[in-house]
Amino acid sequence: MDTLTRMRAFIDVVEAEGFSAAARKIGRSKALLSKYVRELEDELGALLLNRTTRQFSLTEAGHTYFRRATEIVREIDSLADDVRESSGDVRGRIKLSAPRTFADAPIGQALIDFAREHPEIVLEIQLDDRFVDLVEEGFDLAIRITRLESSSLIARRLSPFSVRLCASPEVIDKYGMPVRPQDLAAKPCVVDTNGRWLSNWPFVGEDGETTTVSVTGRIEVNSPMAARAAAVSGLGWAVLPDFIAEPDIASGKLVPIFDDRIPRGGGIFAVYPHRRYLPAKVRVFVDFLVQWFRKNGAG
Repeated sequence: MDTLTRMRAFIDVVEAEGFSAAARKIGRSKALLSKYVRELEDELGALLLNRTTRQFSLTEAGHTYFRRATEIVREIDSLADDVRESSGDVRGRIKLSAPRTFADAPIGQALIDFAREHPEIVLEIQLDDRFVDLVEEGFDLAIRITRLESSSLIARRLSPFSVRLCASPEVIDKYGMPVRPQDLAAKPCVVDTNGRWLSNWPFVGEDGETTTVSVTGRIEVNSPMAARAAAVSGLGWAVLPDFIAEPDIASGKLVPIFDDRIPRGGGIFAVYPHRRYLPAKVRVFVDFLVQWFRKNGAG
């Protein structure tokens, strides 16, 4: 049994946080994985895992070995990917983190189209609205909807992104159209607690400075899709991602206001760690997303 196989088994166990979970994930027996890790420890002459009947933890040597082993295996996989790419044969598994909003919206079709076009690549998608640590949690890349700030990650812009402040015609008829953003403080609003602004909505003043308006309402929810439904149903004004609000704006179910007063500069990005070798499968995936957004008028 070669060292690389044992090394991969150790990484799988650590990333899955257990022998049983790792065995289920990769389709090997728990006993075999335990054997590989034990052989690796014997080969190294060092204990990598502290085992108990219920769980395990990494030793100091285990932490060091896991970090370096992960880098080594990724470089080996990248080399193999490059060779396969040169022969037109790119395959493997991509572990992707993406916001639920992205996957639930029409633009989430990009992920389905990629999987359909590249059957030799397994796309493992984990939907999570938090910003995961790509390196520590073993992700190849992530989709992020945000303003791009300084980061240790490489980011490739897929599409511009903005938000729209909207209300249903029913709400506007009942409560009147706000004349200035500050008027929203006295009107019913739908608060998306998943958004970065929560109940303090920013607006750009006539002097170019950004001010915030504190809003309240009868519903607070951590989902832009649910906030959209609430706004369409007449529960108040809502700040919604443009790709979620556009269909209802086009149909007249929602009316946008203050478009010229909302801060701009956001985008949808594919982000991935700085690496000496970017796996070919990740490069193929990101290139596909860029072309998909361009083709569908979102790039």
